[in-house]
Amino acid sequence: MSHIVIVGSGGHAKVVIDIVEQEGKHSIAGLVDAYRNVGERTLDYPVLGGEADLPRLVAEHDLQGTIIAIGDNVVRSKVAAKVGALCPQLQFMNAIHPRATIGRGTTVGAGSVVMAGAVVNPDCRVGQFCILNTNSSLDHDSVMDEFSSLAPGAITGGNCRIGAYSAISIGAVLRHGINVGEHSIVGAGATVLRDVEPYSVVYGSPARKVRDRVAGARYL
Repeated sequence: MSHIVIVGSGGHAKVVIDIVEQEGKHSIAGLVDAYRNVGERTLDYPVLGGEADLPRLVAEHDLQGTIIAIGDNVVRSKVAAKVGALCPQLQFMNAIHPRATIGRGTTVGAGSVVMAGAVVNPDCRVGQFCILNTNSSLDHDSVMDEFSSLAPGAITGGNCRIGAYSAISIGAVLRHGINVGEHSIVGAGATVLRDVEPYSVVYGSPARKVRDRVAGARYL
C-alpha cells in the first residue's frame, strides 16, 4: 500500500478521501492546502502544509503519490503543474470508486477521479486529471480531454468529445456525437443538440450560446 497526500481540503477533497478509503489501495498521510493552517483537519486527516512544503513532506512521510482534489478545472491544472515541478518523483494517482463502472477498452488518465455511480462505457478515453462526478455517464467511444469534468448526473451520448478544461454542469445531457470545444461550460440541466464552440458558455433546452468565456473564468 503506497503512501499518498491529497492536495486540497474542501468538499471535493472529502469525496476523494472517501474514494481512496473505499478503494483500499493507498494510505493517506494527510492533506496539502496553503490556505489552511497546519493541523486543521478534514475527515480526520490533518493539513500538513502548503504546496511549497511538499519536498519536505515527501521525505518525512515517505510519499509515493498524490491526488489533486480541486474541483475547478483550470485551478487543478495550475496546482498539478506546480506539484509536478516541485516533486517530479511523485506519481499522480487515480481515484476510482468501487461502485463506478469502467467499460471494456476504456482508458483513464493519471490524476483522474471517478465517483460513485459514474459509468464509463466501452472504448472511451478519459484524459489526465479529469473528474467524473456522482452518477455521471460517458457513453461508448467518447473522449474527455485533460482537465475536463462531468458534474453529478451529467450524461453524454456515444461518440462525444469534451474538450480540455471544459465543464458539463449538473444534469446536462449531450446528444450522440456532440463535440464541446475547449474551455467551454455547459450549464446545469442543458440539453445539447449542436456542437459547442471553444470558449463558450451555453445554457437551456435546447442549449444556446449565451456568451463567450475567458479561459480560467470561475464557474463553480
